[in-house]
Amino acid sequence: MRADVIDLRDFYDSPLGEAARLQISRRVREIWPDTRGERVLGLGYAVPYLDPFLDEAERVIAAMPPSQGVLRWPSGGRNLTVLADETELPLPDQSIDRILLVHGLEGLDQTNAALRELWRVLTEAGRLLIVVPNRRGLWARMERSPFANGRPYSSGQLDTLLRANLFTPGARTTALFTPPTRAAMLKSAGPMIERLGTRWFAGVSGVLLVEASKQIHALPLTREARRARLRAPEVALPGLRPGAVAAERRVVDLTEHRRPVR
Repeated sequence: MRADVIDLRDFYDSPLGEAARLQISRRVREIWPDTRGERVLGLGYAVPYLDPFLDEAERVIAAMPPSQGVLRWPSGGRNLTVLADETELPLPDQSIDRILLVHGLEGLDQTNAALRELWRVLTEAGRLLIVVPNRRGLWARMERSPFANGRPYSSGQLDTLLRANLFTPGARTTALFTPPTRAAMLKSAGPMIERLGTRWFAGVSGVLLVEASKQIHALPLTREARRARLRAPEVALPGLRPGAVAAERRVVDLTEHRRPVR
């Protein structure tokens, strides 16, 4: 089951949510210290972690699924969010350099189809960064935590899932060792607990962060699959190059109009 967008917003507006955001954001920036000139897509409910990229990346977009709901973001300036199914993103092939998936993987109904769609929109050198609940952590078991919704993962399960969908796991880290409690003493000790947990107790973190790259050689597209993908709805966004979509559509059109040889 996926968390509702209003519940997610309210959680991150709370002191506990702000503490969680700070701890996870530090890890995200350790893996992605520089996104200058790149296109960043936040998927699921990633907006609490996208602000640092607004003044750095070439473009930042937030996509939220219909089963979760969508909210305007950022609060000031033009809206950068779109309502989109994870299995049919309104983006051209190879148009995104970085995808940050938060509050997303654990709630997917069609996990394989969604990961293949992320593979499609990533550039050849693109990176996918997944933030997912750790099945051994407290945050996946406490009702007040939005990370308790859906299916948590172990590090091994996540690696197997990524490899099965044409991704190669790479850099990884952990976060959220502070228990999901409102106790003021635990909150003030949060930074120290995070440092100790990362060094000595990585297996019981609240969330796992795993970066993955595309396996370029591994995608076996049949002719029927290529045609089905070309029929998927597509929205032209300013500045995003259509890439292989237009080229493949021309090839398909020529094939369909070719007369059979007698």
